[in-house]
Amino acid sequence: MKTDPAISRLLMLRSAAIAVQFFTIIAVYFLFEYQIPLLPLLAVIATEAVFQLLSMLAYRNVSQAKPLGVLMQLTADLLFLTILLSLSGGATNAFVSLLLLPIMIAAVSVNGKGLAYIAVFAIAAYSYLLINMPQHNMHQMQMTHHFIGMWVNFVISAVVIALVVGTLHRALRLREDTIARVRETQLRREQLFTLDGAAAQITHQLATPIANLQLLYEELQEQQPNDPIIKEMQQPLTQCAEQLADFRALSSQLRTQSVATSIYIKTLQAQLTDAMLLQYPEQQLRWCGDVPDCEVVSDVMLLPALMNLLENAATANKQVHSHEIILTWQYSHDDQAVYLLIRDFGTGFSEQQLAELGGQLMLSETGMGLAVMLSNVTLERLQGSLTLFNHLEQGAVAKVQFKIKSASSERQ
Repeated sequence: MKTDPAISRLLMLRSAAIAVQFFTIIAVYFLFEYQIPLLPLLAVIATEAVFQLLSMLAYRNVSQAKPLGVLMQLTADLLFLTILLSLSGGATNAFVSLLLLPIMIAAVSVNGKGLAYIAVFAIAAYSYLLINMPQHNMHQMQMTHHFIGMWVNFVISAVVIALVVGTLHRALRLREDTIARVRETQLRREQLFTLDGAAAQITHQLATPIANLQLLYEELQEQQPNDPIIKEMQQPLTQCAEQLADFRALSSQLRTQSVATSIYIKTLQAQLTDAMLLQYPEQQLRWCGDVPDCEVVSDVMLLPALMNLLENAATANKQVHSHEIILTWQYSHDDQAVYLLIRDFGTGFSEQQLAELGGQLMLSETGMGLAVMLSNVTLERLQGSLTLFNHLEQGAVAKVQFKIKSASSERQ
């Protein structure tokens, strides 16, 4: 079955338990000749087998089982086991300690509330078996205190298992999540270092050809000053020279600036508006919401990171001949953070893109697919975040979280 590992293990254990229960009852009744209610016990096992088949059919193609489903499966196991024990001696049954198994499984399968529920359920089941035990067993065997002691021992064992195993499992899971995040961050940094070296090499190699083209342009302009084609060459050559100069300045700032600075939201909004007006004059930026009057953590890469998102929004708009980008400011008092929502009116993201965007390099029809990943890395370095999702009506939304520059950090 291609199903959730937790449910898969639980179903496998139940299948083995059903087989063991069946052969144990047959052996006890026919070989050891114990007087047990054979037919009721077999009926319970048959019901459990039917439930097992239905569970296998229900979870055969479920990749991620809901916690409520796991709790229902464990509850069913406790119910079947309690009924079997009540028909075969109750608290005097040597296998009554099997009620601890669902607690162990719950400790590594569900959250803390679910684990507490299963532990209380198991204790209640044992208590039911003890209360409904035939009284002649208690008086005839003079085992009252012994059975009460066994109940206390069961309660202590259930609590210890729930606390110790549950705590260890959560600690291990937290450690695995931390290791996975560190590994992902390390891989992303290695990719960025590789890209940084390649970009610096390409910039160095392009500097000389662009300078030669600039000299040829000046000579052609002197020879044919009225040629319209030569005049059109001026703007792209000037843009190339400015981009190379900006890249050198940016690299220098990144090497010398070791700590983050801050920027006012109003200043950041003005910079984004001016940059988009120069690069995408056909796109109209519509700002919504009140501009928060505060500073956010920033560095030299913040503006390029946000421009990457705006350029993606402009590209998505061009594909559907739209010319409006909606930018909305939000301030959260609970999180003490500022959010910027960038919405385009394109076709939105596919499910695969939503799963991969921002975390790794991915193929793009119009480029190398680096923009979102670089923006995500920059925002994470500035203690912010980037969330991508599709708008309910049309287009996609990039939700950027900024960390507010606190007074304490400003004094530092």
